[in-house]
Formats: sequence, C-alpha cells, structure tokens
Amino acid sequence: MGARCSKFSFCWWHSHLKPSLLDSSDLENGGKNEKNAFPTFTEFNLDELKMATNGFSPENIVSEHGEKAPNVVYKGLLENGRWIAVKRFNRSAWPDSRQFLDEARAVGNLRSERLANLIGCCCEGEEKLLVAEFMPNETLAKHLFHWENQPMKWAMRLRVAFYLAQALDYCSSKGRALYHDLNAYRILFDQDGNPRLSCFGLMKNSRDGKSYSTNLAFTPPEYLKTGRVTPESVVYSFGTMLLDLLSGKHIPPSHALDLIRGKNFLMLMDSSMEGHFSNDDGTELVRLATHCLQYEARERPNAKSLVTSLMSLQKETEVPSHVLLGIPHGTETPPQPLLLTPMGEACLRKDLTALHEILEKTGYKDDEGIANELSFQMWTNQMQETLNSKKHGDAAFRAKDFITAIDCYTQFIDGGTMVSPTVYARRCLCYLMGDMPQKALGDAMQAQVVFPEWPTAFYLQATGLFILEGIENDAQEALKEATKLEAKRSKN
Repeated sequence: MGARCSKFSFCWWHSHLKPSLLDSSDLENGGKNEKNAFPTFTEFNLDELKMATNGFSPENIVSEHGEKAPNVVYKGLLENGRWIAVKRFNRSAWPDSRQFLDEARAVGNLRSERLANLIGCCCEGEEKLLVAEFMPNETLAKHLFHWENQPMKWAMRLRVAFYLAQALDYCSSKGRALYHDLNAYRILFDQDGNPRLSCFGLMKNSRDGKSYSTNLAFTPPEYLKTGRVTPESVVYSFGTMLLDLLSGKHIPPSHALDLIRGKNFLMLMDSSMEGHFSNDDGTELVRLATHCLQYEARERPNAKSLVTSLMSLQKETEVPSHVLLGIPHGTETPPQPLLLTPMGEACLRKDLTALHEILEKTGYKDDEGIANELSFQMWTNQMQETLNSKKHGDAAFRAKDFITAIDCYTQFIDGGTMVSPTVYARRCLCYLMGDMPQKALGDAMQAQVVFPEWPTAFYLQATGLFILEGIENDAQEALKEATKLEAKRSKN
C-alpha cells in the first residue's frame, strides 16, 4: 500500500486513524474486538414494549416535542438488561401492516457502528412501533446549540461530520440512500461519546407522510417542487448540518450562502471557536458545505466523496470522543424504570386472569392488620349471615363465577358488621371481569380508604384506569405508588 501513496498526508491518516474509522467492513461488523455483537432484528410483542417503557410512561419520553409529537420516542429497558429507544407511531401512520413490516425489516438488516441500529419492531392491531439501540448521551442539537459547560470542540465537530458521512455512505452502499429529515436531533451520542445517526430517519413517519418536518428554509429545493426525497436531497441536508457545525447555530442555507458569496464566511463561524481552527480547515469545510448546498441536485457530491474529503480534516484522532465531548466515560445510565412485581406486571398488561390468581393465592392475610369492632355481635345471627355471604362469595370467586361473587360480596359489605379491604379488592376484580371499570375503580378506592398503604388497592386502581383509557398518566401514578408501597413493605 505504501508504494501507491503519493501523498504523505494520506499515508499518515491511514496509519494513525483507528481501522474502524476507515474500514467499512469493521463498521458493519461492529469492530473486530467488540465484545457485544449487534443484536439480531426481533419482532417484539406489545406487552414486552409496554413493560420496557413502564406502560409508555410520559416520564420515559425522550423525543424532542414530548407528548405533543405525532410519533413519540420512549426509552425502555428490556428484561435482558438492554436499553432501547421505542418509537410509537400515530395509529393512522401506517395502515398497511405488511408495508410497515417490510420497511422495518429492510432497515433492521443494516448494522453499523455509525448508526443507532434498528433492533426490532412491533405490529399489533393499530399499534406500530420501532425499537432501536438507546443512545444515552443526548443529541447533537443539545451539545451544539444548548451546551451548558463548554461549546463543542472543533475536533469533535469535524468528527461528527466525518462519522455522519460514513453513516450515509454505509446506508447508500446497502441500498438505503434515502434519509428523511436529517437534522441535529437525528445525531445521537453513544456511551463512548461517539456520534451515531438515528435509524428512525431511514423510514418515513408514515406511509404517505412528508419526508421533511423542518422549516421550509432548510428543505432541499427539489423537494419543494416534487415532494420526493432523493439521495441528492440527503446530501443537501448534510450541507445544512455542516453549517450547524461551523456556526454553532441553525442558520438558513440561503443566508449562509449569501455570507459565503460575499467572502464574509468568517462571520458564519462560531465565535467560541475563534483561535481553535486554521483558516484552511474553515475554508475547506465551507467549500464542502457550499458544494452540498448547490441548487442543482446533480452538482452535489455523493456520500463516498464526502467521506474522503472529511477524512483528511480530522484532528486529535487519538483522543476518545467522550473526552472531546467533555462527558464522563460510561455516563450514568438513565434512571432505572419501575421494577415491577408480578402483580404490577399483570396490572400493566391488564391481565385480569393473572390478577385473579394472585388475589386467590394471597387470600385474606392482608386483612389481619385491619381492626374490626365486633365485640359481642360476633356470634349474633346477623354476623353469621355476613360471614356466610363472604364464604359463598369466596367459593364463587374461586370458581370464576363473578356475577354470583359480586352479589355475595355486596351482601357482606352491605351487612356493615365487618370491614375487609380484600372483599373490596375481590369485588373490584369481579367488576373488571364483567367490563364494569367505573364500579371497579370505586371499590379499589374504597379498599384504599380502609387500608391507606395497601399496594393491592393502588394496583387495582391502576388496572381500572389503564382499562378506561385516555387517562394513562393517572394509571401510571397509581402503578408507581403501588410499586413504592410494595418495596417499602418488603424492606420491613
């Protein structure tokens, strides 16, 4: 190879950069020394993803516009301990399930160190979800536009551009050259501080949806005419990303090009970078951006040539990304999700059969701490009738005759001589089995009144609220309270 290198610079870069920076086969295989091979693509069921995200809890949302976004991204934790990002599509986004699955599987075949890879999907009824590797260290937008401790270093900006070009080149080589709405929120940083391109942009937000959701000022000119994204459109968006990296701001391309044409490109540069880069480097990056932002699509470079151009600009290649980014290595993982007990899991799944088994197995042991003023009434006829109605209710509950159980438990409660939170809990479940969630909720709340710190009362409230739908936040709060009380109980 040395005999063919006519320029010292290329030989030096080739020998000093890590192989994974240059070798596309290494990028694809996850690096020769990587211990954790890329996970295979999996079709998850909805219950698994509900469990992983605490029932799609608002607290798990990591996407830019929170709950207001048409398609929301949640962080989650699988049972095997792997952190994931789950994109939940609007229910009308992909009416054709087969088309959704075909697209997801095609993107799921890609595997690269430069991507936050798609590791699975879910398609159940109206629910369509994508599952990707979770990147714990925020987005390029956060580090570039909203930094707190230090602006992003010049060497890191060059590395972001280079890695992004490599990601696009890899996708192109695998027949997935189209990327929808490339912007600073699509670049994510992994646990080592390395920038990766989100796989979510390799699929549109809906079958017939727009490929660009950003301001029209940043949209490729040909897309405004045809409404179609092309490989050249993606290169145009890459040019807007170079402007972001140069300026530290999100500047409309037309304004930036006016500055460049007027030889005022230094006005474009991030003032915090003054003295940290050479004029030659700045000029070369501006030239590349201008080339990408050509009005005529055919005059723009392709991803492979961008990789070649950016390779020779790299600085401080021996310095790990997390150091350049100014973050601790192995940044803290996100807060642990709720560690649900079997009852919590059944509640989240709305698995009434499992809840029935748990209540049946637990029996009345939780009533032991509840004071009942029985005194001399204990053996009166009225008391005996009350106990008999409870006994018949328990037999019906065990036999899953929920209508009879409701009648018997109602007689017990109306008798008024004893108070049992368990009876309220059992009647609550009977109401849920009979599709009467409002009545069930009333019993779950009454159980809480009788026994204020009883986890079961909160679990059943959460189940009722999940079944009623549209009030997931309240359901989540009840589930959280139940989990907290049960954890407190197990410590005592």
